[in-house]
Amino acid sequence: MKKTTPSFSLKDQLFNKQKVEYLSMLLKNIYPDFLSENFEKEVLELFPELELKQRIYHISDMLKKYLPDDFEKAVNILIKSLPEIKDNWTLDNNFWDFIFTPYCDYIRKFWCNKENLEFSFFAQSKFTPYASAEDSIRYFFNKFEKETFEKMFEWSKSDNYFLRRLSSEGSRAKLPWSSKINLDYKKTIAILDNLYFDKSRFVTRSVANHLNDISKIDEDLVVETLKKWKNKNNSKDIDYIISHWTRTLVKAWNKKTLEFLWYSSNPKIFIENFFIKNKQVKIGESLEFEFEINSKKSENLIIDYKIHFIWKNNKLLPKVFKIKKLLTEGFSPLKSKQITKKHPLKIMSTKALYVWEHFVEIIVNWKSFGKKSFFLKEGLKK
Repeated sequence: MKKTTPSFSLKDQLFNKQKVEYLSMLLKNIYPDFLSENFEKEVLELFPELELKQRIYHISDMLKKYLPDDFEKAVNILIKSLPEIKDNWTLDNNFWDFIFTPYCDYIRKFWCNKENLEFSFFAQSKFTPYASAEDSIRYFFNKFEKETFEKMFEWSKSDNYFLRRLSSEGSRAKLPWSSKINLDYKKTIAILDNLYFDKSRFVTRSVANHLNDISKIDEDLVVETLKKWKNKNNSKDIDYIISHWTRTLVKAWNKKTLEFLWYSSNPKIFIENFFIKNKQVKIGESLEFEFEINSKKSENLIIDYKIHFIWKNNKLLPKVFKIKKLLTEGFSPLKSKQITKKHPLKIMSTKALYVWEHFVEIIVNWKSFGKKSFFLKEGLKK
C-alpha cells in the first residue's frame, strides 16, 4: 500500500483553536468583562470557510465587537495583553506569533483616521515586535502620506530594531501579500540611508529586499545609491551586504551593476575543452558537461550556463542557471580552472520536456563563450 502523508495547511498552523483560545485568555486576563467564550465561538465557527488573510480580517472584526468602543481604552487592552519580551530588543530574535496580526489589522481597519493618527502609530509600534505592522502601515501611507513618512523616517533611527525594520519593510514598493502603496519609491531612499549600515541583519535583509523591489523599477537609482553608500562605508561588511542587495540585478546581467561590482563585460578569458559527456540524455537523467577556464589576468567572474530548451513548434525557451562566482588569479594553460556540472532533466508540473535537440551555452559576465547541442530521449517507463 502506498504511504500517504497529510497535506500541510499554513492557515491551520497559524490560526487554529489553540491559538484563538490563547489570544482570548490574554485579553480576558487584562479585561475581565471580555466575553471570551462568545469570542472564541464566533471566531472559530467561520474558520473552515476562510483562507489565511480572511481569518486575520475576521478576528479583527471580532476584536471590534468584543472590545470597548472607546479607541484608546480598547488599544490599551491590546497592548497590555501582549506577552513580555525579556530581551528588550538587544538581539536579532524574532518573537512573532501570527495570532497577533489581527491587532495591527484592527488599527488599520477601524482607526486609520486623522483624529486618532498619532495614537494609531503608537499602537502599531507596540504591536510590530509581535506581528509586523508592515501591511497595516501601508494603508496609512495611502491616506496620510506626509505624516506616515515622517513617522517611518523617525522609526528608521529608533533604538528598537523592529521599528527600524518596519520603516524599510512597510515602505517597500512591492511588498508581497500586501496592498499597493502610492508612495514615490525614490523618497524611500532617505529612509534606507539610515539603515544600510544597520548592525542587525534582520534590518539589512529588509533593506536588501527593498532595493530589489526598486531594481525592478529603476535600475540606475539602485546603482547610484550603492555607489553613494560604498563611498561612505568602504568595508568588508558593506561588500558582503552589497552582494545581497544586488542579487536581482546580477541575475538579470545588468551591465551597470556588474561593472560597479568589478565584473568586466569583456573578460580576458578563454574557454577550452568544453564538451558534453552524454550527448544523448534520457528524461529523468542528468545532463553532464565540463569546460576549462583560462585567464590572462585576475578577474571577477560570474559563471552561468543557459539551456535552450526546444518546445513544440520549434519555439526556444532559454533559461539561465548559476554555477559560481570566481576570482581568477591569472590562470595559465598549465593552471586552468576546470568546471564540471550535472543538470537534472526531470519532468515537473511547471515545466514540460520534449524529445528533441536542445542546447547548453556557457555564459561568463553575460558574454557567451560557446554553445553545444544534446539530444533528449524518452525516459524509462515506470
